This record gives sequence, structure tokens and C-alpha cells, in this order.
Amino acid sequence: MKHNVFRRSSLHVLLALFSTAAVSQELFVYTEPASNMPAKSVSAKLSGMFSDDNHSSRTLQRYTPEVMLGISKKWMMHASVTISNMHQDKFIFESSRLYTKWRFLSHDDVHKHFRMAAFGAVSHSRNHLNFNEINLSGDQSGVQVGLIATQLWNKLAVSGSASLNEVLHKYRWDEAHRDQHAFEAINYSLSAGYLVLPFEYKDYRQTNLNVYLELLGGTNIDWEDEKYYLDLAPAIQFIFNSTDKLNLGYRYQIAGDISRMANRGFMISYEHIFLNVLKRRN
Repeated sequence: MKHNVFRRSSLHVLLALFSTAAVSQELFVYTEPASNMPAKSVSAKLSGMFSDDNHSSRTLQRYTPEVMLGISKKWMMHASVTISNMHQDKFIFESSRLYTKWRFLSHDDVHKHFRMAAFGAVSHSRNHLNFNEINLSGDQSGVQVGLIATQLWNKLAVSGSASLNEVLHKYRWDEAHRDQHAFEAINYSLSAGYLVLPFEYKDYRQTNLNVYLELLGGTNIDWEDEKYYLDLAPAIQFIFNSTDKLNLGYRYQIAGDISRMANRGFMISYEHIFLNVLKRRN
């Protein structure tokens, strides 16, 4: 009996590993797909962002430890904090953020699928309103709601998202400062990922190599002087043993009129997933 239970458990783990690897090309580096991480799993991630300050000679750094929970096949949640020197000369505990995603549509077929998801996030930041680029992953406190649609065809995945971002800061309700800052923006993205290696799956221990190209933008809808930005972000990704992920990306502005802290920057992150750790034990 124990031997059969062990065999079933091992089979479930292997199926989850292969399932994760099969859609690796939609594990985008800068954005989320409509798909979720494996259910009953936990993932730990550490990201670092590095850029040159547009307004000084400082090198800006932001580090983001993050924990992700696969609650079910339809629901997942992220919790993260940031530590950075972006808005001051020394490193401080900067912000915290909660994110949740609900996959409400899934049309799956052999080697292809179409999925849609809704997401929401809330963030708290210690920073002042220094710039009018709205970023709720460290720079400002606020709330975000949005939609994601992702299409997979064999080795190619394409995804698009749009979200409404609201900055929650005391200046928003202060007439003396209300007209000096942007407080509302629509953010949008268009992402493509392609599985380069392996050419053929034979074992879950094979290393995956994915390449990505993402278009990332934002438009302020309550501020006329500084209206929009549009960035391009190429990236590569390595997946080891179907459980460990290394991301390398470079993001730079291709158009825009917003005065930003930085117009380009490098990102590196490493993530490990613990499969089935939230599964109930009999």
C-alpha cells in the first residue's frame, strides 16, 4: 500500500514538472501570463533591478524578495517587499505589495491554449511623489486592477495586459498639491516568448532556454504635462530541472514624454518552486 501511494505521489510530481516545462515560454520576465503556477505549490523569488539615475551619477538598485502561492488551478497570490536606494542615498525598506490573480477562462488543446485572467494588487510605499511615472512595485502606494489574455501555439506564446492604476497619497486630496502630480494611469503590455531549447522534451531535467520580447507602457489619464512612456524589454530565461528559473532582462525607453527616474535598466532574478507543498496529507 505504501509503495503504491509513493508511486502515485511521484507520478503527480513528475506530471506537474512536465506541465510546468511545457508552457515555459509564457513565464514572461517582466509581466504575468494569464496562466497560473501549479496548484498547491509555493515559489520563492529574488529580483534585482539596476539602472543609472537620469538626474545624478548614482547607480540605482532595487531588490525584491517575493513569495508566490498556487492556491488552486484558478487562483494564485504574490506577496513581496522592496529594498532600494532609488529615492534616497542609502538603502531602506521601501515598500510592500500583495497581488492576486484569477484565471476565469481556459480553452486548452494539444500544444496550444487560450487563457484569460483578472488580477488586482495593493501596495504601500514610503517614497515621496518624485516622478510622474506610476509604478506600484516600489515607487508609490496604490491599487491596481486589470486583465490578461495569453495565447500559446506550440513553442510560441503571446500575451497582452491592461490595467488601471490609482495612486493613494495624501497629496491626492490636498488642493495645494493635487495639480502637481499624476495619480491615475493605464498600464499595458504586449509580450512574446519562444522556446529555443530543448528541441524535443525527453526528461524533466533538461534545461530550457526561452527568449522574450516585451513592450511595456503607461499613460497618465489625469495629467496632461507628462503623458506617456513606452519601453522595449528583451530577455532570456533558463529553467533548470523544471523547478529553478534564472531571468536576465534589459529594459529601455523607445518613446515618451514623462520625466522618469531612469530610462533604462538591467534586471536579474532567480526563482525556485516547491511543488505540492500545500497539498493536504492523509
